[in-house]
Amino acid sequence: MEALSQYRSDSSDNESDGGQTRTYAAPVVRQYKVDTAPDVISQTPEHNITNYIAPGQKKMYYNMPYEMVTQPLVGPSDKDGEFSVRARNMTSGTAEEQAVDENTFRRQERLFRQQGFANNPTIGAENEIIGNKSAEPRAQKAQRKAKGDSGIIDGENAYVGPWAQFEGDTTGQTCGPTAEQLAEYEERIAQADTVDAAQSGKRSKTKGVTSYAAGQDERTLFHGQSERDYQGRTYMHVPSDLQRDVSDQTCYAPKRLIKEWKAHANGVSAIRFIPHSGHLLLSSGMDGLVKLFDTHASLKQQRTYIGHAKAVRDVSFAPNGETFVSSSYDTFSKIWDTETGACKQRLSASGAVPYVARFHPDDENTVLVGQSDKKIVQWDLRAGEIVQEYNQHLGAINSLTFFDANRRFISTSDDKSMRVWEFGIPVVIKLVADPAMHSVPAVALHPNQKWLAGQSMDNRIVVYSAGERIKPHRRKEFKGHLTAGFACQPAFATDGSMVASGDAEGNVWCWDWQSTRVVTKWRAHDKVAICTAWHPCEPSRVATCSWDGSIKLWD
Repeated sequence: MEALSQYRSDSSDNESDGGQTRTYAAPVVRQYKVDTAPDVISQTPEHNITNYIAPGQKKMYYNMPYEMVTQPLVGPSDKDGEFSVRARNMTSGTAEEQAVDENTFRRQERLFRQQGFANNPTIGAENEIIGNKSAEPRAQKAQRKAKGDSGIIDGENAYVGPWAQFEGDTTGQTCGPTAEQLAEYEERIAQADTVDAAQSGKRSKTKGVTSYAAGQDERTLFHGQSERDYQGRTYMHVPSDLQRDVSDQTCYAPKRLIKEWKAHANGVSAIRFIPHSGHLLLSSGMDGLVKLFDTHASLKQQRTYIGHAKAVRDVSFAPNGETFVSSSYDTFSKIWDTETGACKQRLSASGAVPYVARFHPDDENTVLVGQSDKKIVQWDLRAGEIVQEYNQHLGAINSLTFFDANRRFISTSDDKSMRVWEFGIPVVIKLVADPAMHSVPAVALHPNQKWLAGQSMDNRIVVYSAGERIKPHRRKEFKGHLTAGFACQPAFATDGSMVASGDAEGNVWCWDWQSTRVVTKWRAHDKVAICTAWHPCEPSRVATCSWDGSIKLWD
């Protein structure tokens, strides 16, 4: 520093100001002491952190006074009010969960959906169980559908190979409005058509479909005391005491008369049990009425459906029994609501008389109608129009019967032939005709889906195989009754062990299916017994109807 203060340059020595020499003051330098390891812990005993025992500590590595060992615990407490012994997960202590993490939630949600129980997600109740732990598992392992038949390209049982979907998978299936929305839409369309027809008084020519003429409105009449019971159920409710499983039952021929209804004034044309349960019986009459009867509890008439101007030739239930179709000589087929009696739709094409109408067993929105103009028309009830025509018969259509898992149907006609059709394809795939063959106006399908029994006009019931090949069974035919000129509808017993049919003299015949021998015969009506129906659940209950206007229930 002294050298710095005495430093002067040569130029400075030569400069002078009035003979005076310039001098400089010495600079002030401050000194700082830097401690690289300061004392950050107080040396006082009360602040010494070594005098601390952690909760749960079992060992001490130095001697401590008694006061330090017994001092109370301090620090953050957990949700139960106790000092947490868990490892700290943050600087200030332990952070506790106040919500379920995503992984745990998904695992418990999947467990509840599959097994029906899971842990309670409420904080403080993790050890509780929600649901029934002893119940059956809700969900099973998804199973793939069958690969299909390699010989079928399209349609039911078509080959899909390893690309088969899982059971319950709806990927790729069509979707649309609900049934309620469709019903509301159809009701609005029907009302609009009725108003237009009443104003114009003419029939619409659109797509060959005729509107309903003005002044022929439908109505219904309920015959009971109340339409609903104390639980709000209508007569559509299946009785709880009705045995639905008939696989282990043996059918026997009926022996006594249970009930007789004087149903129609001008004769009964057809009767049908409601599918699956059979607790209701539907009848159509030559008086233009359709009636519904209870065959299980009260054995009384429940409802009358009024709306046809001429005789009703045939009736048929939908697969679920909620609706049915009636075919009349007034050229209209009508769709009725079984429960309310409302007419939901009217079908008529080209003014032809509908002789027979059948719902597709797998689709209640599709109806096949066999007509007097030699055509079979396929109606789509959702669109209210004809979507297909089958027109290769040479006479009026008498019967329509689905078989082969409902992929095909067989039609009979006045042209003395039987034709087999692939559903939806208007090309005959099998023609059954013979010069010695008689007309077969009524056909019934065996419960095992392998045989067809037809009422032939030469006083026989002929049998045809209903497999891949349609051919007559020459050695199996049922004889003895007189039916020439009458389309008496035969019926099979529920277990397929017997065949029943009426005849022109009012008798009812029962044959054994295996031996074709007559099991029993009894006098049932005064006129021709035109239709016989076997109860789907009661093994020995049979209903018959006749042109004398009566319907009888036998057991």
